[in-house]
Amino acid sequence: MTPRRVLITGGAGFIGSTVADAFIADGASVTVLDNLSSGKRTQVPATADFVHADIRSPAAATCIREGRFDVVCHLAAQVDVRKSVADPLFDVDVNIGGSVNIIHAVHASGQKTRLTFASTGGAVYGDFVEPPNLEEYPKDPESPYGIAKFATELYLSYYARVHALDYVALRFANVYGPRQDPHGEAGVVAIFCQCLIEGKAMTVFGDGAQTRDYVFVGDVARAHLLAANHAGIPAGRVDTRAFNLGTQVETSVVALAETLMRAAGKNVPLEHAPVRAGEQRRSCVSIEKAKIGLGWTPAVSLEEGLQRTYHSFSGR
Repeated sequence: MTPRRVLITGGAGFIGSTVADAFIADGASVTVLDNLSSGKRTQVPATADFVHADIRSPAAATCIREGRFDVVCHLAAQVDVRKSVADPLFDVDVNIGGSVNIIHAVHASGQKTRLTFASTGGAVYGDFVEPPNLEEYPKDPESPYGIAKFATELYLSYYARVHALDYVALRFANVYGPRQDPHGEAGVVAIFCQCLIEGKAMTVFGDGAQTRDYVFVGDVARAHLLAANHAGIPAGRVDTRAFNLGTQVETSVVALAETLMRAAGKNVPLEHAPVRAGEQRRSCVSIEKAKIGLGWTPAVSLEEGLQRTYHSFSGR
């Protein structure tokens, strides 16, 4: 049997490279497309083909149109909520313009391709609903990042209804794990790990009581495999093909820091800083639909995941 041909945009990033590893372990032939603006070439699996291109570019569209891919996993994005607040035009350019370029190329390829899209469950619902958030809840994002991700889902839903595009949208909660960048603005777990390694205080914005739903990157990668193998869902409204990926557990930033310190066996002070614009107060997703529809549940607890993540950064 010929191995499935899989393209992963953003496959040099911490989530994308973990997804690439999962598909290779499953026997797929994997191509990674990444502009290396935040991803690392060293994280691309050795057996994967690599295309150095931006998702907004004609080169990316040509790669997809001519690549005869069975699966396209679209993870490349501008991922920083704060950057989207500071520069919404750039966020729109990458997260909407780049995504539509990828979506249209899949349609134009004429192939029977399953597209999985890395959307957001952590930023799309906003603060006007009570967590844990169901997929059908109203969408009222607090940031341009969340708006752009949901806009892309609307484009996917349009292409499914009008052009029979086959897709699944995976709405990630807050993903963490090995390979996450501790030097960027996004990724509180990686940043806190670096603070512990360097013996520096952890910065908590606001009172630290704001909550997030933290899901381990290996569990998210497994969800992409399940979504790629899904029998298919009829086209319908935008939420029809969307699945939340999280743990259905709210964890405050302070509790996260305390749990990570226990996992690492080290302690550092917590320092408070002003609240940042564009951040939700509470975020947690229901995962019942993913359990039923994809057969997915998270396998890694927060305590285990934080321990594995810290050890990956510290080399222990």
